[in-house]
Amino acid sequence: MKNTVLFKKSLSIILSFLMIFSFFALFATANTNAATDRVSMYSRNVYFSKYGMTSSEIYIQTNDNASDQHVYVHYNYFPGQEWRDSEATYVTTLSDGSKIWKASISSLGVEYAIKYIADGQTFWDNNNGANYTFEEIGTAPITVRRIGTPYNQFNNTYDIDVVLKNYAYEKNVQVRYTQDNWTTYTDVPLSYASTNSDDTEVWSGVLNLDERGIDNFEYCIYYQVNGQTYWANNFGENYDSNYIIHS
Repeated sequence: MKNTVLFKKSLSIILSFLMIFSFFALFATANTNAATDRVSMYSRNVYFSKYGMTSSEIYIQTNDNASDQHVYVHYNYFPGQEWRDSEATYVTTLSDGSKIWKASISSLGVEYAIKYIADGQTFWDNNNGANYTFEEIGTAPITVRRIGTPYNQFNNTYDIDVVLKNYAYEKNVQVRYTQDNWTTYTDVPLSYASTNSDDTEVWSGVLNLDERGIDNFEYCIYYQVNGQTYWANNFGENYDSNYIIHS
């Protein structure tokens, strides 16, 4: 009889432990899923690269209505070094209500994740546990790289390329630019150049500006695929001569 009572008590303790463990496992899973829904790395813009040093603007997308939001790029320069935080600043709100934030970091070989603190809770986008490097472009359909060094600074000929998600084989990618504050504009088609290891594609082209040069120069990119048009226009501000890398 005593053995039976002892067995029942032991079984009760084990079942209670399993229920508590299951609760915390479910809670942890819910928090992990919430992180994916609430924050993500949106895109990356390289604004300086020389002598092995790369400086980047990291754009982050958050998707909730929390009253108190703080967004960081959590990074380190090399494995084993101390991790640091670079706080992002608010940029704009997209048509779907999500917010875009921007942080700047520079490094020789950086590894990073996105940390989001909202109403006292912390959420992460760490690229499914792999963290981010300077290879990934984020969730944006298309990302604009800065215009390259001119072939000839006297004839205003510039190189341009973009990185895009390969949504379908048939696609149309063009740069639209103006030299007179959008009184007129010109569309120039970009051509497929290469495929990256993550199956994103690089499309490239050449801009031949006229004698007016870059004083009133602005541009944006549109990407048409599967009946949809995606714009890369610096969140409505367009790109200008500040996005040209001069030699």
